[in-house]
Amino acid sequence: MLAWAFHRISGVAIWAFVLLHVLDIWLVGANRGLYDDVLKFYASPVGRVGETLLGAALLYHALNGLRIIVMDFWPATTVFHKQLWYASWVVFVVVGLPGAYIILRPIWAGAS
Repeated sequence: MLAWAFHRISGVAIWAFVLLHVLDIWLVGANRGLYDDVLKFYASPVGRVGETLLGAALLYHALNGLRIIVMDFWPATTVFHKQLWYASWVVFVVVGLPGAYIILRPIWAGAS
């Protein structure tokens, strides 16, 4: 049930980002000054934390989607659905922590 809920929540978060991205790209032509302000926000600590959360949502959604594809194409693997979910979390941590560090590093570099 958690895998299902997290998949839906991450999907909604990704959809919200796509809408925001379309809006900020539109600002390039509509209001260059506001676009520059939006880019400054994205580079701020709050924006970087948001970017990290977006990256986490994308990574989880992709890994869980692959888990679902495996179970759809090879129904015998549904017996191992929990193990596949745990494996996707291992990959999530192994890939996600370095990614989060790279995204958040400018916050810590600016603090010193």
